[in-house]
Amino acid sequence: MDMESRDKQKKRGLKRFFNSFKYSWDGLKYAYKYEQSLTIHFGVALIVIIAGTILKINLTEWLLCLLLMGIVMATELINTSLEAVIDLVCPKIHPLAKIAKDTASAAVFVFSIVAFISGMIIFVPKIMLIVETLI
Repeated sequence: MDMESRDKQKKRGLKRFFNSFKYSWDGLKYAYKYEQSLTIHFGVALIVIIAGTILKINLTEWLLCLLLMGIVMATELINTSLEAVIDLVCPKIHPLAKIAKDTASAAVFVFSIVAFISGMIIFVPKIMLIVETLI
């Protein structure tokens, strides 16, 4: 693509602005439909929201939970896009393609572990208080 056609494609406007939301929504729907990990992340996010409501977590805890859920899902979406680009550029199995895919997946894994540990720090003490009152 030459610069002139790219400039035409990148013109600003209301239609382009609203299309950007449509494209983002299409990407989210695709990932939810075809990426098992994103479906799992959405399920865990729903559980966190329900648990946070039941256990009455405070504003700071809500903000941390929402931030971590967003980061985990965003890294999953970036991982999905990287995998698609790698498959496009390198349709045959190549050791460097495997490294790129595996390390992108590892980024999601690392954020997921951090989110899980943070969730335990927030929720376990609240659950322990409930258990103590029942005993």
